[in-house]
Amino acid sequence: MNNYLYFGQMNELKKIKVLVVGVGNMGKSHAISYFNNDGFELVGLVARSDEAKNKLSAELGGVATFSDYKEAIKTTKPDAVSINTYPDTHEEIALFSIENNAHIFLEKPMATTVEGAEKIKKAADQNSKKVVIGYILRHHPSWTKFITLAQKLGKPLVMRMNLNQQSYGDLWNTHKMLMASMSPIVDCGVHYVDIMCQMTKSQPIKVYASGVNLTSEIDPNMYNYGMLQVTFADGSIGWYESGWGPMMSKTAYFVKDVIGPEGSVSIIEPETKSSDIEDHVKTSQLLFHHTDGEKLDEYINTETEPNHQELCDLEQAFFLQAIRENVNLDEHLNDAINSLKIVLAADTSVREGRIVEL
Repeated sequence: MNNYLYFGQMNELKKIKVLVVGVGNMGKSHAISYFNNDGFELVGLVARSDEAKNKLSAELGGVATFSDYKEAIKTTKPDAVSINTYPDTHEEIALFSIENNAHIFLEKPMATTVEGAEKIKKAADQNSKKVVIGYILRHHPSWTKFITLAQKLGKPLVMRMNLNQQSYGDLWNTHKMLMASMSPIVDCGVHYVDIMCQMTKSQPIKVYASGVNLTSEIDPNMYNYGMLQVTFADGSIGWYESGWGPMMSKTAYFVKDVIGPEGSVSIIEPETKSSDIEDHVKTSQLLFHHTDGEKLDEYINTETEPNHQELCDLEQAFFLQAIRENVNLDEHLNDAINSLKIVLAADTSVREGRIVEL
């Protein structure tokens, strides 16, 4: 059953009052989802930028706006808080929201440390609150198909993925602000490491990574390009690469490829711009290659896949379901912590020049 449509029909149930904190690309999309979903009542928008929140408020019927998330929570008393701010604020806002009786939707990554992520999970458990992490690819039918096909390839798997973004202007400014707290392989990497973990269903055991600073516009101790290698207990290995900035190449920015004893599955690169958020999840086609030469390669068309806003709608439908049906999210949160553990180990590897055992 399509969760988004299903919950759009549940008018008779009490609406979940939701406050949105952060109205950048993801926060704006999530706010639109809440506004259009009959299961939610959007009670406020929180952002530092008056222009951004006032513009969005006008688009959404004049919803209340705030500059301080604590004031907003105390004033609106929401049932849920959607946190879409920079990663170094996630832990603080999440803990305050839970302490004030709110479920949370939390954009990835959960926190800037594994300890911070574990604190959020512990607080949610102690207060009987739901925490859903913004792993948008988990709600994407083409990506879930990609994972299912990969699981048919046998073991071990070789997983190769990247997302390099040639960014200018406002997006480059956003990337530079993100790099005040974490590198591209941490911020973006949690998505793709999560995909790898779902494909292998095996524990990661060691990580090695390298990175380089390609610009004078960020802290000399930060790096805007990085690549990691992760080894799993079943012998599978994963490679992930990510870079941000105006110097990045568009030639090989989109690699999504899995190889196993029985063949390979690849997402065929879309004809897109590497910096466009709409294009980060597009697949165009899946190519399923069989080791058995008697079987023809299969091209699986994905042209009818959901766009970015529709994916956000599906994410928030799942959040609503988790609250209303008391869905057990232990595995969901453990996976989120595990993927964070891998990318943070990669960051340690870059900075210390060593293999990190997990």
